[in-house]
Amino acid sequence: MIRKLRKCGVLSPETAVTFQQAGIINPNGFRRVTRVMLKRGTLAVVGDRYYLLR
Repeated sequence: MIRKLRKCGVLSPETAVTFQQAGIINPNGFRRVTRVMLKRGTLAVVGDRYYLLR
């Protein structure tokens, strides 16, 4: 998941994308991982779009 987001260059709210746009086929399979990444400050969300913080 991180690799796909990095490949898209999503490092700010302006470049944030949905998981589908990033090519993550089954984002529902990563719900727990997504929550942990949000809590740890690795991932941020803007509406339904995500971007990396680190």
